[in-house]
Amino acid sequence: MTKMTLTTEGDRHVIVSRRFAAPPQMVYRAHTEPELVQKWMLGPDGWTMPVCISDPRPGGKIRYEWTNGKGGGFYLTGEYLELVPFSRIVHVERMHMPNATPDNRVETRFDADHEGTLMTMRMTLPDEKTRTAMLATGMEHGMEASYVRLEKML
Repeated sequence: MTKMTLTTEGDRHVIVSRRFAAPPQMVYRAHTEPELVQKWMLGPDGWTMPVCISDPRPGGKIRYEWTNGKGGGFYLTGEYLELVPFSRIVHVERMHMPNATPDNRVETRFDADHEGTLMTMRMTLPDEKTRTAMLATGMEHGMEASYVRLEKML
């Protein structure tokens, strides 16, 4: 529907937004239900997610494991802090590449609009150095590829 935008704010924040031609309920479910997450949150073509744990409740665990099928891979762990069905998710995540990154607090909003849903994700990193390192991984390309896949799935 639209391209993803990624901006920075201050020294510690990354804001990602994208519109989807689907109601908030569908976009929210695609971010919380493991059988849906596993289909779209894959990054660039050629990657898979053989392990997808998502227990969408306060204190519920998150674990996503990705592989490129050629010996490369990494994983993410985290916990849900707050969930408001179909409108807001707050969680903490850390990437393991192979060492764990500092905690990234992520708030994702799903707002209905005339085009479907505006999804806005606000990441809060502990410091500018961590944010710079995260952005240097090429995450923007992987996120956009995943969101294109999600749009087609919805």
